[in-house]
Amino acid sequence: MLKNYIKIAWRNILKHKGYSAINIFGLALGMAVTLMIGLWVADELNYNEHYKNKNQIAQVYQNINYNGEIDTDNAIPRPLEFALREEFKDKFKNISMASWEGERFMKVDANPLLMHGYSVQPEFGNIIDLQFISGQSEALNDSNSVLLSQTAATTLFGDEDPTGKTLTVDNEYKMMVAGIFKDIPTGNDFAGLDYLMPWSLYANRSWIKNAADQWGNDSFQLFVEVADGVKLSEVSKLIAPLKKNRDPEQVKYNPEFFLWPMNRWHLYTHFENGQQSGGPIENVWLFSSIGLVVLVLACINFMNLSTARSEKRAMEVGIRKAIGSTKNQLVKQFLTESFLIVILAFILAVGLVLLFLNAFNTLSHKSIVFTWDSMVFWASILVFISVTALIAGSYPTLYLSSFKPVKVIKGSFKAGKMAALPRKILVITQFSVSIALIIGTLIVMSQIEFSKNRPIGYDTSGLIQIPLRGAEFWGKSDMMRNAFIASGAVTEMASSSSPSTDVWSTRSGISWVGKPQDFQADFSYSMVSYEYAETLGLEVIAGRGFSRDFPSDSSAVLINESAARYMNMQNPVGKILATGEKGVDYTEYKIIGVVKDVIAQSPYNLVKQAVYAFDKYQSASYWSLRLNQNQSMSKNLATVEAVYKNYFPDAPFSYDFVDKEYAKKFATEERIASLAKVFTLLAMLISCLGLFGLASFVAEQRTKEIGVRKVLGASVPNLWLLLSKDFVVLVIIALLIASPIAFYLMQQWIQKFAYRTDISIWVFVAAGAGALVVTLCTVSFQAIKAAIANPVKSLRTE
Repeated sequence: MLKNYIKIAWRNILKHKGYSAINIFGLALGMAVTLMIGLWVADELNYNEHYKNKNQIAQVYQNINYNGEIDTDNAIPRPLEFALREEFKDKFKNISMASWEGERFMKVDANPLLMHGYSVQPEFGNIIDLQFISGQSEALNDSNSVLLSQTAATTLFGDEDPTGKTLTVDNEYKMMVAGIFKDIPTGNDFAGLDYLMPWSLYANRSWIKNAADQWGNDSFQLFVEVADGVKLSEVSKLIAPLKKNRDPEQVKYNPEFFLWPMNRWHLYTHFENGQQSGGPIENVWLFSSIGLVVLVLACINFMNLSTARSEKRAMEVGIRKAIGSTKNQLVKQFLTESFLIVILAFILAVGLVLLFLNAFNTLSHKSIVFTWDSMVFWASILVFISVTALIAGSYPTLYLSSFKPVKVIKGSFKAGKMAALPRKILVITQFSVSIALIIGTLIVMSQIEFSKNRPIGYDTSGLIQIPLRGAEFWGKSDMMRNAFIASGAVTEMASSSSPSTDVWSTRSGISWVGKPQDFQADFSYSMVSYEYAETLGLEVIAGRGFSRDFPSDSSAVLINESAARYMNMQNPVGKILATGEKGVDYTEYKIIGVVKDVIAQSPYNLVKQAVYAFDKYQSASYWSLRLNQNQSMSKNLATVEAVYKNYFPDAPFSYDFVDKEYAKKFATEERIASLAKVFTLLAMLISCLGLFGLASFVAEQRTKEIGVRKVLGASVPNLWLLLSKDFVVLVIIALLIASPIAFYLMQQWIQKFAYRTDISIWVFVAAGAGALVVTLCTVSFQAIKAAIANPVKSLRTE
């Protein structure tokens, strides 16, 4: 019986090639989009699957209360490690301090190579389950040892075994390669890890030694693996009060530590007032919804075309019922057709996914592949095909199998106007969804552009920054400034403790006259050189910048506009900021100027209050260089490199364009917007495919009516309007439904940005106009084709 069902289904597909092609291609597009999104979602949800004990691994975070607002961060104080090892060692299997991810230049011969990694304690290798080819993580007990990834080892040493050999790090340390570990695959935190260096070497710096008993110095990371049978939530409760219990000065901030599980690191990154409030998981839900919606749109096409052709198959159903077919058999027959079309569509969909997977990976910054050898994959595919076939085929199957044989065979069966109502509702649903997606995509693009056009606060054009790695650069900023300017390639240079596009440090212990009692201050903090404002092009709106003409500037500071408002200072120039307690590290700093706000963190948020202190020790992390605009960029860069190499011949030269570094702040949102644009266009294409099929069917159904109208004098524009107006009305109804829904949803989305655009009426006008134009273009082909047909051919049988 199944064989007969398949034969009949195949014949029906071949008999109506045009409609079958629209059905199959429309479903294939929908399934291809859903497959791609499904692969992307699976990759996101399976992030960090590489780590064997991921459910026991966590990073220590803390909540800190600043004036009623709770800030959540993964920066922790140095003495926390000692407290965990002393008081709660039975709760942990492994504990490891870690530096922030850093870039270091490593060389074996003459050419240094840039590597990424961390300085960690030996237990770190056990926490992330490093697989060693040679050596072991305990080698990090030796402060002169380094562990390399397989790729890093090959890059540095070629095919020879590097174990026991030495390399130079940042032109400062001679390190012995004590072990090689297998590369951590993509789709995991720590993927791309090139090296691990000893924590003991990193902690040998004076400021880190001093931080050993400073509970207020949140400058480090701490990773843990809890013991077997121990719950992360249980340990979080135990360690929560450690900071305020150990340091009475911290009580006013009400700090609380907690363990944040590895399985939530990637997707749950945003915190609001101490509570988890989303993150990339929102994108997972968004694209899951889009994938499901696009599949439903494709299924609606199948339903519409199948039910629209009901009159063509009514006689078949009537005869089958008359000769004894049961409704159950007819249901099986039509479901078999649905399954066959869905299977053909799925094969085409897989081909489309394979064809465009590389482009999709590039767009989404992924390395997604089909896991052909996975049973879960094949089970998911089987469920996917079955669900799609049932969604697409259920309504047509029940509709067609319900025809009354007596009416059909007598010829008294007509679908009637009410039979078209469900199809109209489905078309309205399709275009409501498509228009809502268009509106949403336009608003996302508008928000990104709005933030891009926000004043940055300085001039990024012709500005480069050179990262400084190692102590050999300290104390030499003035010397290099003179050399760079003398070369003619640079018009000005300044140094800073952090890049202009980021904030690396904050300060809380700052006081001023008029500061409210128990007010917890929190400032962005950078140490800069004299010409910082001139080099970046900062606008000084009150007072002046640092100047070599004023030796007292070594104990002066600049603040930004937000800091002046934060401290409620109407005329801040000349006022005093102080750090420390009187008699204990008390230092005063005079405010000499106020600069316009600079966007150094998220361009979507308000600018944080900032203090720029003078770097009297020239211990900068970056040099910022304003290049000579009267010379070519290539000549300037070549000259700058030559000057740099003249003073630091063994140090590698690297630089970043500040405008490109700033542009990276929009990368995630732009990537999401690009994906949304692609899926929105495909959703619209699928809707138009269905509309094209329906228009074709309507034109075919009204062939004789059109012929009579032409004979009676109807013009081509009259006939075009006759056939198009019903579809236009449906799209207008869809626009009226989609607009308020899209407005509400996007209004909720846009609230998460402190700096946000207004939702303009023109977004809805553009979306509606675009949908109408696309609809008219889609319908017009069939309408004009029918309108210009020879009426003699359509009426010759009358």
